[in-house]
Amino acid sequence: MPILAVGVTVGWSLPLLGQQYLDILTTWYCSFQDCCDSGDCRIINNFTGLEADLRVRLHGQHLARELVLTAARGYLELPRPDKALALSFHGWSGTGKNFVARMLAENLYRDGLRSDCVKVFIATLHFPHHKYVDLYQEQLAAQIRKTQEHCHQTLFILDEAEKLHPGLLEALRPHLERQAPENPRAKSLKTIFLFLSNLGGNIINEVVLNLLKAGWSREEIGMEHLEPQLQAEIVESTDSGFGHSCLVKENLIDIFIPFLPLEYRHVRLCARDAFLSQELLYTEEALDEIAKMMVYVPKEEQLFSSQGCKSISQRINYFLP
Repeated sequence: MPILAVGVTVGWSLPLLGQQYLDILTTWYCSFQDCCDSGDCRIINNFTGLEADLRVRLHGQHLARELVLTAARGYLELPRPDKALALSFHGWSGTGKNFVARMLAENLYRDGLRSDCVKVFIATLHFPHHKYVDLYQEQLAAQIRKTQEHCHQTLFILDEAEKLHPGLLEALRPHLERQAPENPRAKSLKTIFLFLSNLGGNIINEVVLNLLKAGWSREEIGMEHLEPQLQAEIVESTDSGFGHSCLVKENLIDIFIPFLPLEYRHVRLCARDAFLSQELLYTEEALDEIAKMMVYVPKEEQLFSSQGCKSISQRINYFLP
């Protein structure tokens, strides 16, 4: 059962002269940009663009915005990092975890998620049967090695991380442990692992709700309020092996990043962005109508969208002329 990973190779059929011209352009481009050996997964590391995207397109996530930008830029600017960067995104569905992963890919690589340097694995899609876990371990390790051989800067996104079999998490250990210094003349490998998970979403929401009811503003909520309880929730969870894995127990995850529950005003902004992305006109009334379609919890306060901004882009179809 082969692993399906995101990474699209476009077939080219060019006359010889056209191909030679393309090769010349590629060589010229790579003379001042980082490229993979194949020349088709160009590394751009556009941190200015990443900062702008996180500020303008990501709503209600001031902690994730700051932590992701600081961690990614700090790591990729290291001359020779001795381990991969491992970030674990936690929060309810629809709060922006996949959105931020895509932003990272789009701003680190010219081809975004289609880059050969970027691989996406979804637990229930790529590793659905526990009886094949030994095969999955071999395939996952081989895919990581192959990608790292092809690209000196790689990005691996593991979605539904809480559903990964413990054996697969164990297979990731060698790729996340600190590495002994190598030949200083050898090309330095830089690898980022993103783990996306709903695990811990409930405790994040509980902490945020209590702080808001106590008079705190959303933007005043810091990692000191969330990190201890989030990590405790992950470690104590009986529904997932993620918290009991070597990655967590041996502190191989660098940062656990909480994604806060989204409020009505954030859903309106998501609706506005959905209209703008399709170059459609909208009214303030339409934004309100879409935001009101969502279910809000807890039952008494009705403060947080239970689906975050998920399905917003489909809901604008009701308002098209």
